[in-house]
Amino acid sequence: MAQFTKRALEDSLKHLLLKKPLNKITINDIAEDCGINRMTFYYHFKDIYDLVEWVCLEDARQALDGKSSYDTWQQGFVQIFQAVQENKPFVMNVYRCVSREQVERYLTPLTDDLLMGVINELSANMVVRDEDKAFIARVYSYAFVGLMLDWIKDDMRSDPEKLVARFALVIHDDLLGALNRFRVG
Repeated sequence: MAQFTKRALEDSLKHLLLKKPLNKITINDIAEDCGINRMTFYYHFKDIYDLVEWVCLEDARQALDGKSSYDTWQQGFVQIFQAVQENKPFVMNVYRCVSREQVERYLTPLTDDLLMGVINELSANMVVRDEDKAFIARVYSYAFVGLMLDWIKDDMRSDPEKLVARFALVIHDDLLGALNRFRVG
Protein backbone atom coordinates (compact mmCIF):
# COMPACT_ATOMS: atom_id res chain seq x y z
CA MET A 1 0.00 0.00 0.00
CA ALA A 2 2.86 2.40 0.84
CA GLN A 3 4.42 1.85 -2.59
CA PHE A 4 1.05 2.50 -4.24
CA THR A 5 0.67 5.80 -2.36
CA LYS A 6 4.22 6.84 -3.24
CA ARG A 7 3.52 6.11 -6.91
CA ALA A 8 0.30 8.14 -6.71
CA LEU A 9 2.26 11.06 -5.20
CA GLU A 10 4.83 10.70 -7.98
CA ASP A 11 2.11 10.78 -10.63
CA SER A 12 0.56 13.89 -9.05
CA LEU A 13 3.89 15.67 -8.88
CA LYS A 14 4.66 14.86 -12.53
CA HIS A 15 1.15 15.97 -13.52
CA LEU A 16 1.54 19.28 -11.67
CA LEU A 17 4.99 19.88 -13.14
CA LEU A 18 3.39 20.02 -16.58
CA LYS A 19 1.46 23.09 -15.36
CA LYS A 20 3.88 25.01 -13.15
CA PRO A 21 7.47 25.07 -11.89
CA LEU A 22 8.57 22.91 -8.97
CA ASN A 23 9.16 25.90 -6.71
CA LYS A 24 5.50 26.95 -7.16
CA ILE A 25 4.05 23.55 -6.21
CA THR A 26 2.92 23.04 -2.63
CA ILE A 27 2.27 19.92 -0.64
CA ASN A 28 -1.40 20.96 -0.60
CA ASP A 29 -1.34 20.98 -4.43
CA ILE A 30 0.05 17.45 -4.53
CA ALA A 31 -2.29 16.16 -1.83
CA GLU A 32 -5.32 17.69 -3.55
CA ASP A 33 -4.32 16.35 -6.98
CA CYS A 34 -3.70 12.93 -5.46
CA GLY A 35 -6.87 12.88 -3.38
CA ILE A 36 -5.12 12.41 -0.03
CA ASN A 37 -4.61 14.59 3.02
CA ARG A 38 -1.39 16.44 3.85
CA MET A 39 -0.54 14.08 6.70
CA THR A 40 -0.51 11.13 4.31
CA PHE A 41 2.11 12.98 2.26
CA TYR A 42 4.21 13.54 5.39
CA TYR A 43 3.90 9.88 6.32
CA HIS A 44 5.94 9.07 3.18
CA PHE A 45 8.10 12.16 2.55
CA LYS A 46 9.48 15.00 4.65
CA ASP A 47 9.02 17.61 1.87
CA ILE A 48 8.60 18.00 -1.88
CA TYR A 49 12.35 17.68 -2.51
CA ASP A 50 12.35 14.35 -0.67
CA LEU A 51 9.62 13.20 -3.07
CA VAL A 52 11.65 14.51 -6.04
CA GLU A 53 14.71 12.57 -4.86
CA TRP A 54 12.66 9.39 -4.43
CA VAL A 55 11.17 9.79 -7.93
CA CYS A 56 14.61 10.28 -9.48
CA LEU A 57 16.08 7.28 -7.69
CA GLU A 58 13.11 5.02 -8.45
CA ASP A 59 13.02 5.95 -12.14
CA ALA A 60 16.75 5.38 -12.48
CA ARG A 61 16.64 2.07 -10.58
CA GLN A 62 13.90 0.85 -12.89
CA ALA A 63 15.90 2.00 -15.90
CA LEU A 64 18.97 0.08 -14.74
CA ASP A 65 17.04 -3.07 -13.81
CA GLY A 66 20.03 -5.39 -13.41
CA LYS A 67 22.23 -3.78 -16.07
CA SER A 68 25.34 -3.60 -13.89
CA SER A 69 27.56 -6.25 -15.42
CA TYR A 70 30.51 -5.68 -17.73
CA ASP A 71 28.44 -6.90 -20.69
CA THR A 72 25.39 -4.74 -19.92
CA TRP A 73 26.67 -1.51 -18.32
CA GLN A 74 26.41 0.47 -21.57
CA GLN A 75 22.81 -0.64 -21.98
CA GLY A 76 22.18 0.43 -18.36
CA PHE A 77 23.57 3.91 -19.04
CA VAL A 78 21.53 4.22 -22.25
CA GLN A 79 18.42 3.23 -20.29
CA ILE A 80 19.15 5.96 -17.70
CA PHE A 81 19.31 8.50 -20.54
CA GLN A 82 16.08 7.12 -22.02
CA ALA A 83 14.31 7.27 -18.64
CA VAL A 84 15.38 10.90 -18.30
CA GLN A 85 14.12 11.61 -21.84
CA GLU A 86 10.78 9.92 -21.13
CA ASN A 87 10.38 12.18 -18.09
CA LYS A 88 11.69 15.31 -19.81
CA PRO A 89 9.10 17.79 -18.42
CA PHE A 90 9.77 16.50 -14.89
CA VAL A 91 13.56 16.46 -15.30
CA MET A 92 13.81 19.89 -16.96
CA ASN A 93 11.59 21.43 -14.30
CA VAL A 94 13.62 19.87 -11.49
CA TYR A 95 16.88 20.82 -13.22
CA ARG A 96 15.77 24.47 -13.42
CA CYS A 97 14.53 24.62 -9.81
CA VAL A 98 17.23 22.84 -7.83
CA SER A 99 20.98 23.21 -7.81
CA ARG A 100 23.24 21.20 -10.10
CA GLU A 101 24.73 19.68 -6.94
CA GLN A 102 21.34 18.35 -5.91
CA VAL A 103 20.80 16.71 -9.30
CA GLU A 104 24.30 15.22 -8.99
CA ARG A 105 23.30 13.88 -5.59
CA TYR A 106 20.37 12.05 -7.21
CA LEU A 107 22.40 10.54 -10.04
CA THR A 108 25.75 9.74 -8.43
CA PRO A 109 24.70 6.86 -6.12
CA LEU A 110 23.02 5.07 -9.02
CA THR A 111 25.97 5.36 -11.35
CA ASP A 112 28.31 4.42 -8.49
CA ASP A 113 26.25 1.26 -7.94
CA LEU A 114 26.19 0.39 -11.63
CA LEU A 115 29.94 0.88 -11.93
CA MET A 116 30.62 -1.03 -8.70
CA GLY A 117 28.82 -4.02 -10.21
CA VAL A 118 31.12 -3.85 -13.23
CA ILE A 119 34.22 -3.27 -11.09
CA ASN A 120 33.41 -6.17 -8.77
CA GLU A 121 32.94 -8.43 -11.77
CA LEU A 122 36.23 -7.32 -13.38
CA SER A 123 38.17 -7.66 -10.11
CA ALA A 124 36.78 -11.08 -9.14
CA ASN A 125 40.22 -12.72 -9.49
CA MET A 126 42.21 -9.78 -8.09
CA VAL A 127 42.92 -8.42 -4.66
CA VAL A 128 41.90 -4.76 -4.72
CA ARG A 129 40.90 -2.87 -1.60
CA ASP A 130 37.23 -1.91 -1.39
CA GLU A 131 38.07 1.77 -0.94
CA ASP A 132 40.15 1.67 -4.14
CA LYS A 133 37.27 0.06 -6.04
CA ALA A 134 34.92 2.74 -4.69
CA PHE A 135 37.39 5.45 -5.75
CA ILE A 136 37.57 4.08 -9.31
CA ALA A 137 33.77 3.89 -9.48
CA ARG A 138 33.46 7.46 -8.22
CA VAL A 139 35.88 8.84 -10.85
CA TYR A 140 33.96 7.26 -13.73
CA SER A 141 30.65 8.13 -12.09
CA TYR A 142 31.62 11.81 -12.03
CA ALA A 143 32.46 11.64 -15.72
CA PHE A 144 29.12 10.03 -16.57
CA VAL A 145 27.05 12.32 -14.35
CA GLY A 146 28.84 15.35 -15.83
CA LEU A 147 27.99 14.17 -19.35
CA MET A 148 24.37 13.63 -18.37
CA LEU A 149 24.05 17.05 -16.73
CA ASP A 150 25.55 18.74 -19.80
CA TRP A 151 23.13 16.75 -21.98
CA ILE A 152 20.17 17.88 -19.83
CA LYS A 153 21.41 21.50 -19.92
CA ASP A 154 21.59 21.20 -23.73
CA ASP A 155 17.89 20.23 -23.77
CA MET A 156 18.67 16.54 -24.38
CA ARG A 157 19.55 17.10 -28.04
CA SER A 158 22.25 14.46 -28.49
CA ASP A 159 21.43 10.82 -29.13
CA PRO A 160 21.90 8.91 -25.84
CA GLU A 161 23.21 5.79 -27.58
CA LYS A 162 25.89 7.79 -29.36
CA LEU A 163 26.87 9.58 -26.14
CA VAL A 164 27.22 6.32 -24.23
CA ALA A 165 29.12 4.71 -27.10
CA ARG A 166 31.58 7.63 -27.09
CA PHE A 167 31.89 7.37 -23.29
CA ALA A 168 32.59 3.65 -23.67
CA LEU A 169 35.34 4.38 -26.21
CA VAL A 170 37.00 6.76 -23.78
CA ILE A 171 36.97 4.33 -20.87
CA HIS A 172 37.43 1.11 -22.87
CA ASP A 173 39.87 -1.11 -20.98
CA ASP A 174 40.52 1.71 -18.47
CA LEU A 175 38.50 0.09 -15.67
CA LEU A 176 40.58 -3.06 -15.90
CA GLY A 177 43.77 -0.99 -16.16
CA ALA A 178 42.83 1.04 -13.10
CA LEU A 179 42.03 -2.13 -11.13
CA ASN A 180 45.40 -3.59 -12.12
CA ARG A 181 47.17 -0.43 -10.96
CA PHE A 182 45.39 -0.62 -7.58
CA ARG A 183 46.00 -4.36 -7.24
CA VAL A 184 47.41 -5.39 -3.87
CA GLY A 185 50.43 -7.72 -3.94
